[in-house]
Amino acid sequence: MFIAMNRFRIKPGCEEEFLEIWRQRDTHLEGVPGFRRFNLLQGASSEDQTLFASHSEWDSREAFEAWTRSEAFRKAHENAGARRDIYLGPAEFEGFDVKL
Repeated sequence: MFIAMNRFRIKPGCEEEFLEIWRQRDTHLEGVPGFRRFNLLQGASSEDQTLFASHSEWDSREAFEAWTRSEAFRKAHENAGARRDIYLGPAEFEGFDVKL
């Protein structure tokens, strides 16, 4: 199994707007080979930022990488930069191979 995560640092006061973007977003993940599950996680808040992370589970790293080259991926990300003003920098990707 492979876990793909993106960390998002969001400006204070923009948390609900960020969540609404994700609620209304079509991820285009249904039926993608190897996709298992998706979660959006909210982490700690400070006076400077609120941390969020997208968390997706895949059968394998290869299944995830195939998705990143697919039309479904392009469709899911076509409006990703629309509200850049609520982000404190770009998303930070982390990929993990599950060993246990």
